[in-house]
Amino acid sequence: MEQLASGRGLRNVAVLAVLLIAGFVSTPTLVRAADAPATPAPAGGAGGDATVTEDDIIAGNMTIDFRTRTNLDSSGDLKENSAAIGTQDKYTFGLSVAKTTEFTGDIVRQPKLYSRTLGRTKQNAKLAYNVNIAVLNPKDLKQKKNVGKWVGEAAIDPNTGVYNLGGGESPLRIAIDAVGRAPSFTDRFGGRLVGKAEKKESLTSQTYNRIVGNKTVSITVNKADPMRFEQLEIAKGPAEVYPHTFVNGRLDYDYETGNWFTDGIRFKYQLDGKDMEDVVTGSIKWVEDADRATNGKGKYEFNLRFNEEKNKPASSEAAAFEKMSSEDAFFAVDNSVPTLTGTIEYVDTFISGGTTPSSSKITYHLNANKLTKQQVVNFFKLWMTCVGPTNDE
Repeated sequence: MEQLASGRGLRNVAVLAVLLIAGFVSTPTLVRAADAPATPAPAGGAGGDATVTEDDIIAGNMTIDFRTRTNLDSSGDLKENSAAIGTQDKYTFGLSVAKTTEFTGDIVRQPKLYSRTLGRTKQNAKLAYNVNIAVLNPKDLKQKKNVGKWVGEAAIDPNTGVYNLGGGESPLRIAIDAVGRAPSFTDRFGGRLVGKAEKKESLTSQTYNRIVGNKTVSITVNKADPMRFEQLEIAKGPAEVYPHTFVNGRLDYDYETGNWFTDGIRFKYQLDGKDMEDVVTGSIKWVEDADRATNGKGKYEFNLRFNEEKNKPASSEAAAFEKMSSEDAFFAVDNSVPTLTGTIEYVDTFISGGTTPSSSKITYHLNANKLTKQQVVNFFKLWMTCVGPTNDE
């Protein structure tokens, strides 16, 4: 097991942890940490030199049935245009993450409902998860074992837009079973996600800067609606190499273009006994098909950069961007720094006579460039906590 003390240490530990959880191998004898040299931080920011450059690092399908938009109250007991009591939006998905982990199941979101006359609460709002987690043998991806679940609820306050990840009636958590010699564990989510604002008149402009080569390019958004992460806690798992993580920062929505921007989402966690921090900056651009009104097609184009400040390209590498317009340069992908790119593609079915989707068929094709598996899994878990706000109109 001398490899565990080499520069490739964390990659091998990650693979072994997944194999152990799935029961694909027996417990090995590990080299003591005191005998192993310190692992240097990679370009991506965490975990030895175990970075991945691979297409479809997050891939698969999701369907959304926006039942709360179509199954409206007919009793007359609720406020006008309310969904019927018990009606929920349902997000059903099967997604492969970092090639060796699969998440399959559904998330449901139900709205808060009020009585017509007195405005009393008739139903509380919540986001509820029922997701199976499986791991795949890296040496043979046809071998797969279910190892646990992502379950529980997040409470939603529609007046403030706050998702309280630690406030559901059933705690939102990842629960991993004991498989082989790997022990079971349960770890909870926590903190707050502040969704898009209910009252849009209070929105303000925001300018986002990006250094490209020797110049700074900027994009100004006139109506920026921030989705904030306030000491949001991401549960660990399915293996110990995917640690409990704290997230702070903003992902801002532009109502005029449908784009998302961030000037810094910070992920903090401990890995191999060291404090780690990844700072994610960049954009998620909404691009509509020319015939979207009839075919319902559109897509998000991802250009998220990890630890961009620490991985600035040399001026010669940035020369390719110098002849672009400021807007083109802002959205251009720079593979000299660690990035998450690719698309999430939508085919929407609209409510008759309008442009509001009643359902969506979604395909994920997100690609990693020099990212660690921890960075990929952390981003995926965060994105799935945002499944409501990121799919609202």
